[in-house]
Amino acid sequence: MMQLLTLLGALGMFLYGMNLMSSGLQKAAGSKMRGLLTAMTSNPFKGVMTGLGITSVIQSSSATTVMTVGFVNAGLLSLSQAIGVIMGANIGTTVTAWLVSWLGFKADISIFAVPMMAVGFLLSLSKIDKRRHISELIVGFSLLFLGLSFMKDSVPELNASTLSFIEGWTSYGFGSVLIFMVFGTVLTLVLQSSSATMALTLVAMNMGYIPFEMAAAMVLGENIGTTITANIAAVVGNANARRAALAHTLFNVFGVCWALALFNPFLSLVGETITWMGLPNPLDVTSEMLMVAKPESAESMSALYGISMLHSLFNIINTCILVWFVNVIVKIVTRVIKDKKGADEDVVKLKFINAGPLSTAELAVGQARNEVIHFAEISRRGIGFIRRAVDAKNDKEFEEARQKLVKYEEISDRIEYEIAQFLNSLPEDSISEETRTETKRMYKIIGELESLGDSGESVSRILARRNSHKKNFTPEQRDKLETMLSAVDKAYEIMIDNLKAEEYDALGLRMATDCEIEINEIRNNIREQEILKIENDGANYQSSVYYLDTVSEIERMGDFIINISQALVK
Repeated sequence: MMQLLTLLGALGMFLYGMNLMSSGLQKAAGSKMRGLLTAMTSNPFKGVMTGLGITSVIQSSSATTVMTVGFVNAGLLSLSQAIGVIMGANIGTTVTAWLVSWLGFKADISIFAVPMMAVGFLLSLSKIDKRRHISELIVGFSLLFLGLSFMKDSVPELNASTLSFIEGWTSYGFGSVLIFMVFGTVLTLVLQSSSATMALTLVAMNMGYIPFEMAAAMVLGENIGTTITANIAAVVGNANARRAALAHTLFNVFGVCWALALFNPFLSLVGETITWMGLPNPLDVTSEMLMVAKPESAESMSALYGISMLHSLFNIINTCILVWFVNVIVKIVTRVIKDKKGADEDVVKLKFINAGPLSTAELAVGQARNEVIHFAEISRRGIGFIRRAVDAKNDKEFEEARQKLVKYEEISDRIEYEIAQFLNSLPEDSISEETRTETKRMYKIIGELESLGDSGESVSRILARRNSHKKNFTPEQRDKLETMLSAVDKAYEIMIDNLKAEEYDALGLRMATDCEIEINEIRNNIREQEILKIENDGANYQSSVYYLDTVSEIERMGDFIINISQALVK
């Protein structure tokens, strides 16, 4: 029982070390990782190299894939770009198997892991963010290999009856291959980490509990099981996010199908490749030989490298085949997962961050940023509804416009709350200082956007009171309101451009400031002219009050808009 509990604890240490190492790398990379993903995916081949590079660095294909699904959900990547990245991520994840095979078995790296943790602790005391992030990487790396070392030492010795039972499952020919493939799939579904399942597979094979062929079958199953993480993340995403997750599943299932159909020739290719490296053919290495072999022996290394090579060749060959059919995959997943119908769907719920992967908090901020831009674009529609309310020719037209302004005020409240909830859910200790600053800006911006919704609803109330007193604006007043609304709409356009800019500069702020000055000048001119008219024609006093109140509320919208542009540089 103690051995079993130690094995589970060692597995937990392995998984925690991998997550910590991945988190440290993501925070150290910060916005550079987001920029790389969106910039280096102009065609499927670049997408493959990007996915391979990122996954090789952060050591988690699940993190890369979930992040990619989230970016598709956020509109940062197209579906075809995402498929290329996912293909590359499948190749990149094989680096973990090579690291475990090379360092985890050939040498006792746990001897160096504990001193490395001391180095990591010293770096964690630094006031420099970069060093603290590197400390997470070092500690995570150390825990990963300590966990692997404990796993190797805590696997219980199997008695003759248990070994005979396992051997019984390996005696069904191709049926055994399918059984162990399903077992690998289920184990990966449970652990939610193909790397952890791979480590367990390597340990079991290295101890002689399962033969090389069955370990290979488990690896194929792990490639199916690892797709579940992205599918879970995409459940609440938009159609394209679910399509990206389905494409990942199709990619791996197709690969497993051809690998099973050509199982023996494929294993022969792996064996020949390992032989070319100067090691014995892993197909000739029996379980009995591995039980008595030392970790650094040629037989042991042949089997370990053989599984790592199989994993790499499987994903490389699969990518080489399917990279030419990215457009076909897009058509298939688009036909399977259709777009939802509904004109107002985009304003009823969030568009981009529903599938936010909190396991990649540093990278999820890009989704929140896109959602803020979406919020600003929705808010801008209020200008059109104010125009319709001001120009309404009868009560029915006015009521339709007023209801829209009330509805959009409620929508802005809800979107502000949901974006804030998303930002609150990002753990502060999992994001860099630069990203924390960016999230603070977002809190300020969504507050100002919510105030813009309030202003639109306030204008509708002013106009409703005007109507209740049977007052109207003159054609000249309507024309001046249109001039002011056009200036505010222009300010909206500049503000949204500033939000979209990769690097916000002084020119963007100057343009926003010029618009704010123009709005204030229009307001001042209108006020002076209207006061003169009141003095000359007191009979229109009440109508003028409603008119000036409307002008003041529209001018306040200009204030909120300039606050957003200013928040980008603070």
